[in-house]
Amino acid sequence: MDEKHGGPPLRERPRRGPGELEARVLAALGSAPGPVTAGWVRERIDPSLAYTTVVTTLTRLHGKQAVVRRRDGSSYVWRAVFDAAGLAARRMRQILDQESDRGAVLSRFIAELPPDDERLLWLGLDTVSAGTGS
Repeated sequence: MDEKHGGPPLRERPRRGPGELEARVLAALGSAPGPVTAGWVRERIDPSLAYTTVVTTLTRLHGKQAVVRRRDGSSYVWRAVFDAAGLAARRMRQILDQESDRGAVLSRFIAELPPDDERLLWLGLDTVSAGTGS
């Protein structure tokens, strides 16, 4: 037992995948009744996590403009701006914005998609077109 963190010893914990903790934090914030504390988030996602781990994750999400915070006494309360899918879409857009030949990048992206993902993309494009009248 890791006394500091209240869970299994660190060496026995499986390593989280990239972005997994951010996604869990955003999901918790998305289900919150309003702006909530880091402690509230920690209790919802994994009470054995160190409080500082949750605060660090929230701070990084704030830097990515995925959450907003406001001072409430001596700490902050947090609210999601994006869900996990919105954050991933924002990252994809930022990468695309760095490229000079956007058409080539998008064409290559589509060409390398697995068939199921390509079908989802086309369905999404049809939905967006229908909703905007384009």
